[in-house]
Amino acid sequence: MTRPELRELPAVDAVLREPVVQQWAEQLAPSLLTEIVRQVVQEERQRLLAGESREERDPESGAAGSRLPKLAAIVSHRAQEWAAPSLAPVINATGIVLHTNLGRARLSRPAQAAVQAVAAGYSNLEFDLATGERGDRYTHVTRLLTFLTGAEDALVVNNNAGAVLLAIACLARDRGVVVSRGELVEIGGSFRVPEVMEQSGARLIETGTTNKTYLADYARAITEDTALLLKVHPSNFRIIGFTHQPSRQELVGLGREKGIPVMEDLGSGLLLDLQPAGYPAEPLVSEVVAAGVEVVTFSGDKLLGGPQAGIIVGRRVHLARMKRHPLLRALRIDKLTLAALEATLRAYLEPASVWQQIPTLQRLTVAADELQEQARSLVAALPAQFGAPVAVQADHSQVGGGSMPGFSIPTWVVAIKPGRHSAQRWAEQLRRQSPPVICRIQEEQVLLDMRTVLPEELPNLARALTRAEERLTEERTG
Repeated sequence: MTRPELRELPAVDAVLREPVVQQWAEQLAPSLLTEIVRQVVQEERQRLLAGESREERDPESGAAGSRLPKLAAIVSHRAQEWAAPSLAPVINATGIVLHTNLGRARLSRPAQAAVQAVAAGYSNLEFDLATGERGDRYTHVTRLLTFLTGAEDALVVNNNAGAVLLAIACLARDRGVVVSRGELVEIGGSFRVPEVMEQSGARLIETGTTNKTYLADYARAITEDTALLLKVHPSNFRIIGFTHQPSRQELVGLGREKGIPVMEDLGSGLLLDLQPAGYPAEPLVSEVVAAGVEVVTFSGDKLLGGPQAGIIVGRRVHLARMKRHPLLRALRIDKLTLAALEATLRAYLEPASVWQQIPTLQRLTVAADELQEQARSLVAALPAQFGAPVAVQADHSQVGGGSMPGFSIPTWVVAIKPGRHSAQRWAEQLRRQSPPVICRIQEEQVLLDMRTVLPEELPNLARALTRAEERLTEERTG
């Protein structure tokens, strides 16, 4: 690349003076805006030195012309990204109620209010109002958890993987933990039970086979070094056909006979039975505790319907050890999570109304005819000149979040046939709206599942669809 071409690069000050850049001067710190300009100019310099043209490599470049307006447009685009929050609300139209990538459980209104109240000022997070002395942050939810589950004690950490890690590190470090080969699951995000156990310092003792493990297999695997019998509920997968696992009661009986505690990781903690609503049987936390399992771990943001948290309930003697473990400080939850969790748990004190109070439970049990009416309302809200074919049709949703794998829920969707644009292009345009809309694509149709769309979100969803269709039409005609 010749020196004359490098001299065409505008100075940083020249780019800063461009009106399209100046509009961000009041929203961004001068040092940040200047650094953005420097980066853009430097990137252009590197392209020129490499013999590349911006038109070949950068879709932000815009129309051909002098480099100054092109670089200024790129700076403006990046300044806009800096000015807007990265973490933002979206409309979940995927039909996956507990969508991990979209934040899983939607918090109830009381939980939202509790978070806002605690976030606004100081709180008695670790202060005992009765004695005036330092308190324990976990007491704010301990009484609720023990009442709702029947356990002797409870503890909460930042997620369920952390709960499993803490429990095993405390109860079985440098000793053996017996687990069925059929339960060596991947929790999610490539976090696997054997790897969590390795980090805890415990020694994994596999027993049985992938599809069949008997009580005798556990008994043969026990040695003087065994500290724990671990059962992992297959909440995110199913093994069907020629299978066998000992019952929870059988495992507890063996543990008592050998003087070894039994721990169970439930993954999705369920406090209420969903079978009357047509869902498959899932173990209730209270049932697991009543069966004699001494330590039970589960998530707060799955079927419980609260914030991300790892909940540990069980025997007081085990929980007391965990509360003294140095790992607890690294895993502890903050005041906002505690506020949301307490409000969520309080809703379960009213079994008749909790189904409507907790959004997860409400969307899992909402009647199909209500979803059909929502879909019709959405179609009716679209403009008459809406350019893509739209239909209301029956379909199926998922629970998500690693809960109830393979089980589908009847639902109703609004289906858009993309026409001249691909379904992927439609999905991309919907993600660009404010708020962004996350849909699903099936058989080259854009599906908007009403199970995960609240009625109050329909006006915003209709506007997003209208704007997306307008933008796609402009692209096609312009």
